[in-house]
Amino acid sequence: MRPWACTVLLLFGLFPMSSGAANIVVGGKIFTEGYILGEIAAQTLEATHVSVSRKLGMGSTGILFEALKSGAIDVYPDYSGTLAEAILKQPNLKSLDEIRQALSPLGLTISGSLGFNDTYALAVRDEFAQKHGLQSIGDLIAIESTLKAAFSYEFMGRQDGFAGMMGNYHLTFNPQNVNRMEHSLSFQAIEKNAVDVIDVYSTDAKIKKLNLRLLRDDHNYFPQYQAVWVARQSFVEKHASEWQTLLGLEGKISERAMRDMNAMADIQKFSFEKIAAQFLGSDVPKSESLTNKVLRRTREHLWLVGVSLLFSVLVGIPSGVAAVRFRAAGQAILLSSALIQTVPSLALLCFLIPVFGVGTQPALVALCLYSLLPVVLNTFTGIRSINPIHMENARAFGLNRWQVLVRVVLPLASPTLLAGIKTATIVSIGTATLAALVGAGGYGALIVSGLALNDVPTVLTGAIPAALMALAAHGMFELLAIIFIPAGLRRRS
Repeated sequence: MRPWACTVLLLFGLFPMSSGAANIVVGGKIFTEGYILGEIAAQTLEATHVSVSRKLGMGSTGILFEALKSGAIDVYPDYSGTLAEAILKQPNLKSLDEIRQALSPLGLTISGSLGFNDTYALAVRDEFAQKHGLQSIGDLIAIESTLKAAFSYEFMGRQDGFAGMMGNYHLTFNPQNVNRMEHSLSFQAIEKNAVDVIDVYSTDAKIKKLNLRLLRDDHNYFPQYQAVWVARQSFVEKHASEWQTLLGLEGKISERAMRDMNAMADIQKFSFEKIAAQFLGSDVPKSESLTNKVLRRTREHLWLVGVSLLFSVLVGIPSGVAAVRFRAAGQAILLSSALIQTVPSLALLCFLIPVFGVGTQPALVALCLYSLLPVVLNTFTGIRSINPIHMENARAFGLNRWQVLVRVVLPLASPTLLAGIKTATIVSIGTATLAALVGAGGYGALIVSGLALNDVPTVLTGAIPAALMALAAHGMFELLAIIFIPAGLRRRS
């Protein structure tokens, strides 16, 4: 692993990650409200004439919080209940002052409430509630054996989410009837009667649009989720006036105003930039054309895939050769490459954030590591499949070990070897879409934005170019096969 890590760092040194660093980096979660609040923060800061970089549409709470602690972002919107329950693991913290004091040893701080409480709630269709006499969460006990549910990944994983609620209300849903899905897609599921109950945020715009009934939390289980700005203390000290500008938004966003802004995005399909500008009473920033946006994301995606491809060739091929040459070490090389593939990509990104922050670097490290196995394994397999008599004949003609490798072994193994590089490239094109969850851009940024809005056209603006890039890569490797694979081997392959 050490040579691989060294090569990754070398690649980062040879190829700069960005053209320049912004003064302030604003983060945001991967749901509508996270985008809107993040954009409000960004435009508020830009009004003070500072440079702002947006890292909106990032992954889970854990990713945002690690990014903040590492200094990769400076500020992002979150909620008091989330900080107490999911981050600090201290559900007894109820007031903002208590949460602020608990965050202080971590070098972090929070603002006061922005003015609204966006707590969790369970929602059912109004006609379903009338049919079964549902008013509160406890009423679900009477129909729990047949109830079909869809809950968001974060709700299912949080201590103040699904498991705690089930214990608090003594509910026992049939596990086969409980589905995990992305938050915005659960609304589509309940609209089509595919499920009966979903988790929602109390400011979700689609509650009214879909005529959903919120079930009363008669046990007062769900904590308060007051929206706040979360920032590093060093940022507050360095940008005191800008922080004071953000504090000027305390108490200014009511629950109704937030729900209306969410509706503008989810239902009316207004851009996040326009929604934020209207709320702030400022001019709408000049929006980027769709063509320029896709071109920019294409450059980002090509960069991610290109570096991982270069890494797979520079490290994967020598590792495959070494695996053949040194049997004991070879098994370790193959096993290490295979083990990397078993780590879920999102988990690997989370592990890398404390070391590399957010953005391009952790995404590149993950993609480089994931690209190894196809190249290493195909190099190993291709060389091992060569008839030993060819090497013996080459040595009989006086070729040394290096000449045998370059002139005989690699050309004979080229069909299998090139297939491994092709596989690594196409897999990287798909996996690179996850880079958006750590703020690295690429086509994934368009896809996650579309998922947050449940907007299929936006999803397709990222998915279709990614598919076209994969097809182009396939064509490119077919051409490379004609150029590099000896004609006799091509006829047999």
